[in-house]
Amino acid sequence: MRLLLVEDDLALQANLKQHLLDAHYSIDVASDGEEGLYQAIEYNYDAAIIDVGLPKLDGISLIRRVRQKERAFPILILTARDSWQDKVEGLDAGADDYLTKPFHPEELVARLKALIRRSAGKASPVITNGPFSLNTSSLEVRKGDELVTLSGSEYKLFEIFMLHQGEVKSKTALTEHIYDQDFDLDSNVIEVFIRRLRKKLDPDNQYNLIETLRGQGYRLRVISPDE
Repeated sequence: MRLLLVEDDLALQANLKQHLLDAHYSIDVASDGEEGLYQAIEYNYDAAIIDVGLPKLDGISLIRRVRQKERAFPILILTARDSWQDKVEGLDAGADDYLTKPFHPEELVARLKALIRRSAGKASPVITNGPFSLNTSSLEVRKGDELVTLSGSEYKLFEIFMLHQGEVKSKTALTEHIYDQDFDLDSNVIEVFIRRLRKKLDPDNQYNLIETLRGQGYRLRVISPDE
């Protein structure tokens, strides 16, 4: 999952970025509203964290302009303790949730996970497909009762597939969701990770779990209950 963090407090920005990296997110950061707006429009994100009190362009205006550009990813706003007006204005502008400073980074991560799940139509932290399950809280992947060990990048890739079962994802789109904007999008790293996921999750190709659609990308096949 790829996130945008727009926060002008550099110490807080660095702290949040590290916690989000530890939670297996890829993070792009901006320190003012204008840079945040550029990145929000230019790149594809699964969610954004936007501080209300930003220089150059305030967070409320940033959110309004992002929504005017029809960017639909979930947005979590950060507000000061007593600024209830900012909370109301932020939600009215198009934010999906808010968090009041000071807060624990663990709460921010939990709220983000919930927002991303809801945006994909998933209410529970445990997402299933046939015998396969992915727990977005514990970051565990299982095949039946068996725990499957995945690397951080493999987990990110499988999480995207599980959140968007049956949808075709191009290699470029998958790369953009896993890495930041400095990553080489022409890399064949996605192909490598797809092979690893197939080997770890469905080595005998019993379920044809991850389908390749020539010229289009990849798709996680939805497994029917009787399989």
